[in-house]
Amino acid sequence: MPTPEVLFVCVHNAGRSQMAAALLAHHAQGQVLVRSAGSAPATEINPAVVEVMTELGLDVTQELPKKLTTEAVQASDVVITMGCGDACPVFPGKRYLDWQLDDPAGQSIATVRTIRDDIDQRVRELLAELAPEAAAVD
Repeated sequence: MPTPEVLFVCVHNAGRSQMAAALLAHHAQGQVLVRSAGSAPATEINPAVVEVMTELGLDVTQELPKKLTTEAVQASDVVITMGCGDACPVFPGKRYLDWQLDDPAGQSIATVRTIRDDIDQRVRELLAELAPEAAAVD
């Protein structure tokens, strides 16, 4: 069975999608190929996101916001949008999910931590569907 590929998309690729990608990559342990992108990428990862991910031992400081490309969507089995609206191209045969999540931009650390924990729960549920053997190990 081929390795499932997941693309997380939000507007700036500086918060929600970066957290989701890091969490899924961590939990999946190589059983899922993970990407993230933004419809209008920021210049850097949100510092509050860096802080709350560091609390979990996940370093996102080397990540850079990336522009959403048609190729990234085409290569993915599952595309998860987080507030990017109609900016995400739609291709037949892809699974699309829209996760309604607050934007961490300008939020307190406590609020960003809550958003992170919500994303983590969703990521774990997704992983249980895509790669049950990886979810069982975590």
